[in-house]
Amino acid sequence: MNSEMVWMIIGMGAVTYISRLAPFLLFHGRELPSFIQGVLKNVPYATLGALIFPGVLFISEDIWFGLLGAAFAFVAAYLGANVIIVVLGSILILSGYSFLFS
Repeated sequence: MNSEMVWMIIGMGAVTYISRLAPFLLFHGRELPSFIQGVLKNVPYATLGALIFPGVLFISEDIWFGLLGAAFAFVAAYLGANVIIVVLGSILILSGYSFLFS
């Protein structure tokens, strides 16, 4: 490994460490406004949605394949189904779809 690569790894580590340490140092002992807290509580869900949604659209050449699986998963999760039921149900629905339409 050359020295340029080592310095790059050290730099990335420093940037990551500083960006995670800064909020603790800046906001120590202070409470954020309720609006900011609400926004920050929703960041994981927004990130997950941003990561999953393109995969739904591009999982197959047939766009309905991904949309059908996502719709079933959304409805099952909304109705309170267990995660295993949501995943297995989506797999079964998409297996049936691919069997019927391919």
